[in-house]
Parts: sequence; C-alpha cells; structure tokens
Amino acid sequence: MQNKINEIKNYVVEKLSGINAQADCQALRVEILGKSGKVTELFKLLKDVPEEKGKVGQILNAGKAEIDALISNKEKALANAEIEKEINSAEKIDITLPTGAECGSLHPRTIIQREIEEVFTSMGFVVEDGNEVETEYNNFTAVNVPENHPARDMQDTFWLDNGEVLKTHTSASQNRILKKYAPPIRAIFPGRCFRNEDVDASHENTFFQLEGVIVDKDVSVGNLIYFMKEMLSKIFKKQVEVRLRPGFFPFTEPSFEMDVRCPFCDGKGCPTCKNGGWIELCPCGMIHPQVLRNGGIDPEVYSGCAFGLGLDRMTMLSFNLNDIRELNSGNLKLLKQFKIK
Repeated sequence: MQNKINEIKNYVVEKLSGINAQADCQALRVEILGKSGKVTELFKLLKDVPEEKGKVGQILNAGKAEIDALISNKEKALANAEIEKEINSAEKIDITLPTGAECGSLHPRTIIQREIEEVFTSMGFVVEDGNEVETEYNNFTAVNVPENHPARDMQDTFWLDNGEVLKTHTSASQNRILKKYAPPIRAIFPGRCFRNEDVDASHENTFFQLEGVIVDKDVSVGNLIYFMKEMLSKIFKKQVEVRLRPGFFPFTEPSFEMDVRCPFCDGKGCPTCKNGGWIELCPCGMIHPQVLRNGGIDPEVYSGCAFGLGLDRMTMLSFNLNDIRELNSGNLKLLKQFKIK
C-alpha cells in the first residue's frame, strides 16, 4: 500500500510542476482526492486487507495529508504570484477610492484672511503665527492688563490647569513680536481666540482676529489711518472713507474705534450698517509706552501704533452672512458657495 501511495504522490508532484492556474490545481485535487479519486479508491481496498488494517489506514491517511498539502501549497503559490503581478502591473486601480467626489473649497474666513495678508505683505508687513495657548504674562500683563484689571473680567477666560490660558485676543502675541524684531517693525498676526461667551448670532466662544503693529521713529496716527484705509479699500474693492472715535484699550494710548463709511450703501443707510451709514470695524491706537518697554523697546526713541480686526466680522460683511455661528458650523451647503471655480 505504501508503494501505491508513493506512486500517486510522484504523479501529483509531476503534474503540479506543469500547472500554472489555480483551476488546474482544483481539477487535480478532484482527480486524486475526490469521491472517485485515486486515493479514495485505495481506502476502499481496506476491507480486503486480511490483517493490520490499522497500520495500512495510517499509511493511507498520512499519504492523503501529504498529497493534500502539496496541492494546497501550489494553490497558495499561484495566488501569491497573481497578487504580485497585480501589484507590479502598470495599471493600478484603487477600488477604495471614492468616485464623483466634488472639489473642496476654501473657508470664506480663509479667503478674507488671505486677501488681507496679501494687502499687508504688499506694504512691507510680515505675517506671524501666534500661539493659541499663551502665558498669563503675554496674554494680560505684557499688554498692560495686570492682575485685578477689570478688562480680565470682560474676557471671562478659559484657564488651563498649568496656569496658562487659551488666548483671548491676538494682542497676546504683541510682546513676542516686539522682542523678536528690532524696530522698524511692521507685522500682522492673525489667529484664533477663545472666550467664554454666550453663543448667539453675533457672538462665538471661538473666533478669529487679526492684529497688526507698526513700530518706528515718529510713528503717528496719520500712519495708522493710511494703512487701514489702504487695507479696507482693497478688501472692499473701492475707495473708503474712515473716521476715528475715542475709545479705550489698556494697551494703546490714545485709543480709537475706526469706522468705515458703509461700502454697501455709501453711507445712505442700510441693514448692514443698521441705517447708521457707518460700520465699526477696527479698534486701534498708539501703542502704550509701557507695552513698548515690556517688549524691550525704548518709548523715548520709538513710537508705534496697533490695530485689530475681527476676521469673522469682515467675512460676514464680505459674504453677506448674518449669523457668526455659520462660520464654525461645518455647513457644507453654505460653504460650497465659495468653491474655487
């Protein structure tokens, strides 16, 4: 019986050497191990074995297992070769790649931010990134808001366990900028800010601002007005008229609120300007001498101005949005309107 098993095994080895398809392996398996296969026929002869049926049965089972392993190994080798061929083929099709996906679009706030950055860089400003997590010193003390100052209560801050704070305004970057660059300085620093606000159509707990500083000898309010008019004219794509009103900010002295004559109705009154003809846009002023000192700059030699801009407010004006919550909503139906053509 052992000789017959060996003969079948040799036959299988010879046949496998010439097989190049898994279907042929399956046909050989049926021929040898199927219901009417050659090994199956040997098992049928067990009943005629006069003695030692158990030993003969072991021989047949061992032979069957060896033959089955030979065929299975050949099938695996052919399958692996087919996969390798697909991988190395010139044409590669990723069946997991979604089809019909539409092109993405820039967020409307990003569009406005890039436009503003382009305007300022054309006027010699550098664009700086600010930290979103700041030290208490940079966020408050360095910009003339010491402990127990009422302005801290107004900002209702998110504090972290390590004593640092989610920055409440882009002014938190002023001290870093003043220390990084020696005068003359022209820099803007956009960024995300956080305050514990009650969210409604005009208030968000996460919002975006852009701040800028100019520090040099003999910087005046006239420089501030010039740069802001240039920026606003290019954003609104028309010459604009601005005005200054007295204001208060701890880090500027004197401080102003800069209004722009409504570019949508030319000051005649419309819903955008609440029929007042003017839109409040830019808090600004001359940098407080103490803020300059904190940044390592001598206020007896240099002066500077600072200005802020709400990127969310500019975006809402530019795209006629009436709810600030839309900007952080992830509402694709809304954002698709700003797709790059």
